[in-house]
Amino acid sequence: MTVDMYQNSTVLASGCHFSDAGQSLAFHRRLPGYAPTPLVNVPLLANRLGVGKIWIKNEANRFGMPSFKILGTSWALYRALVERLGTDVEPWNSLEELASRFTPLRPLTLVTATDGNHGQAVAHLAALLDFQAHIFVPRDMAESRINAIKQEGAMITLVNGTYDDAVKRAATQEGERSLVLSDTSWPGYERIPRWVIEGYATILQEVDEELSRWQQRGPDLVVVQIGVGALAAAVVQHYRRPAVPSHVKIVGIEPTSAACALTSMKAGRIVSLTDPPQSIMAGLNCGTPSLIAWPLISTGIDFFVAIEDEWAKLGMHDLAMIGLVAGETGAAGFGGLAALLTGPSSQTMASALGVDTSTRVLVICTEGATDPVAYERIVGKSPA
Repeated sequence: MTVDMYQNSTVLASGCHFSDAGQSLAFHRRLPGYAPTPLVNVPLLANRLGVGKIWIKNEANRFGMPSFKILGTSWALYRALVERLGTDVEPWNSLEELASRFTPLRPLTLVTATDGNHGQAVAHLAALLDFQAHIFVPRDMAESRINAIKQEGAMITLVNGTYDDAVKRAATQEGERSLVLSDTSWPGYERIPRWVIEGYATILQEVDEELSRWQQRGPDLVVVQIGVGALAAAVVQHYRRPAVPSHVKIVGIEPTSAACALTSMKAGRIVSLTDPPQSIMAGLNCGTPSLIAWPLISTGIDFFVAIEDEWAKLGMHDLAMIGLVAGETGAAGFGGLAALLTGPSSQTMASALGVDTSTRVLVICTEGATDPVAYERIVGKSPA
């Protein structure tokens, strides 16, 4: 199994910041059902890969959703609705109270494109706040992911094409009674994707708080899935802060067939893939990096790594062995780490990363088994 790696020679010691990340964490803590997701210490896997520690931040259940996406979606939606309303909505102490503040905006349809998790989060929030939802999806998206969105009461439009084609269709729907809520960006559409990135900061702040309780120093190496780059941009913002030691390295993981960030890095500019992405890592099947995320990831990620689907499958098996149920995209982070440290050029890559038996690694498991049929086929047992 091949591994393609691009080493970034232009990493900046300190990344730029959109706003105080604490605002989104404070917002999330006010939502019903908030609880930090688990940070799991996995010494068995650390010993296998020859590192000091591996911590896995498990986002398989966040506010009842099977992924981290609702963090960025909820914060961005809140900011966008307040902006559209044109007045402050404070104080509020419940979702019902918050929904009543937005009464003047109804009827309103929330619109987005998705390969699964983001669309489910948008549809879920629309139902909670008494809005409608219209979700555009690529036609080959797994039926289980489509059904999960339908169960939230959303209208679905199947697009004959890729995720990027679905994004283009959704972008045309903005209007007086519709709000496009995308986690990627394009010229003229930048505020909402910026707020999405801010919302993901909650994940990293929870990691810091948990490690502090454990009296542990932060990671030396952070592995994050890229996709359009929103989550990776949040990681860059967090770990390129002046307060973070400069030795911390960030690795971004993509599928070989959807390595839009790696390809763009090699070109020195944002480029779109010419061949449609076809990875089982559906959440990473993106052909173009986000315009907003690009300045952060292109100057903040040390290594861009493209892995074949088999590495994600191995990641699913390894996480299942320690009791973590992860979908193909969710396991891509650990699969990418294993590819780097056990793959065909592992010694060279470990040296380039500065990895040894004392290295502390943070991996983000971004989703649970959002396609149970595929999970059982790959892992050999039901996710339940």
